[in-house]
Amino acid sequence: MTTDTAHRVDGARPADGTGAWAVLLPTGRYEAERLVHHDTLELTGLADAARPRPGDRVAVLVDAPPRLVALGRVTGAGGEEREDPDDPQSERVEAPLVVAYTRRAFDEPAPADALALDGPVTALDPAAFGALADRLGPPPQRRSWLVSLDLPIEAASPAEAVRLFWAYVQELGPRELPAFVSPSGDELAMQAFVLGAEANQDPEEDD
Repeated sequence: MTTDTAHRVDGARPADGTGAWAVLLPTGRYEAERLVHHDTLELTGLADAARPRPGDRVAVLVDAPPRLVALGRVTGAGGEEREDPDDPQSERVEAPLVVAYTRRAFDEPAPADALALDGPVTALDPAAFGALADRLGPPPQRRSWLVSLDLPIEAASPAEAVRLFWAYVQELGPRELPAFVSPSGDELAMQAFVLGAEANQDPEEDD
């Protein structure tokens, strides 16, 4: 059985779309990715790191301890580009490494303790990547959920109340406002979530 051990790619680089990589999320980025849905992950500050190619597979991890939180494929390989593509004299700026998510496991990361990371981007042997990805198991079945956010708001009109509602949502966001979620057709199973995790909203149960 293949163990989760990282291997550098020596000699000729693999063709586009055949490489495999581990990408380490920067400090604090895990919470941001867990709180709000994103279709892609963009990373900068990788000037000295190895460069995945478009189509390469990516395992997205967090450290301390190492855990697998997502899988994806490279859609933008980063490097440098002109600040103004139409002006050949414009300054060169860093282009981000862009990874399109294909599987997310931010709520239930898989352990990756045996994976040897070598900086923010590490080349992986394809077999090691496959063994790591297998730890996530089959994708969970999707279902319909009802999600609500109730705020008591004092206003002079319904339109003003709606404006104040969106102002509070933008200001406070998922870090402070509880969202209520339940399976469709089973409102009695409603749960409150704050910071992406279930949170008790009954003050009597805290006593």
